Amino acid sequence: MLEQYRIQIDYKTRERQILNALLALVTGCLTLIYPNFLYLITGGYLVSLGLLFIVFRLSPTLSAIPIVTGVLIFIFPELIPVTFAAFLGLFGFILLFGFQFSIVGAITLIIALLIVANPDSVAYFVATFLLIYAVSNLIRFYQDWKGQSTQ
Repeated sequence: MLEQYRIQIDYKTRERQILNALLALVTGCLTLIYPNFLYLITGGYLVSLGLLFIVFRLSPTLSAIPIVTGVLIFIFPELIPVTFAAFLGLFGFILLFGFQFSIVGAITLIIALLIVANPDSVAYFVATFLLIYAVSNLIRFYQDWKGQSTQ
């Protein structure tokens, strides 16, 4: 006789996912509204993202990457294109290989390359990344929520 048990422990990942999506959505909108304050907005977003990773007990290395990037942006605001492009490149590879977000990972890598190619439009590329990332997380959250309510 075969008995199947299913244990679902995804409360914190769902909570982390919605908080991460809302943080990215608010930051993307602020970046579009106030592109002159890009270094404050992106630095604050990256530090907040790192702290969010720490709160939800993700890998210390994964938590340190956005915090270090945010601090570098606060200290050297003129290096935003290089610093954020490096963060997006690393984050894109993590999304591609670690979390199986192949489309969002590829888009992230493309945006990182576009930032390197055209650093004058970094605010709009950052806003584009944040809004795409937020919408994809919200869609994934909704799909998980709908799939869970039907079971």
